[in-house]
Amino acid sequence: MAVRSVLAAPHPARTTVLRRRLQWLSVRLWWHPYWTGPGRVPAARAKLRHQVRALREQG
Repeated sequence: MAVRSVLAAPHPARTTVLRRRLQWLSVRLWWHPYWTGPGRVPAARAKLRHQVRALREQG
């Protein structure tokens, strides 16, 4: 289920359940081993996003 898109719809049903699900997913991402390893700081993620944008602009 795409929680964010359902919440973005006008007058979504079950907003409490959807918001709890979104919070749960956020916590899982925050504590996932990939993001807690070395080099996984916010600045590294920002640098990666900039590199991806540059690659997309090239071709």
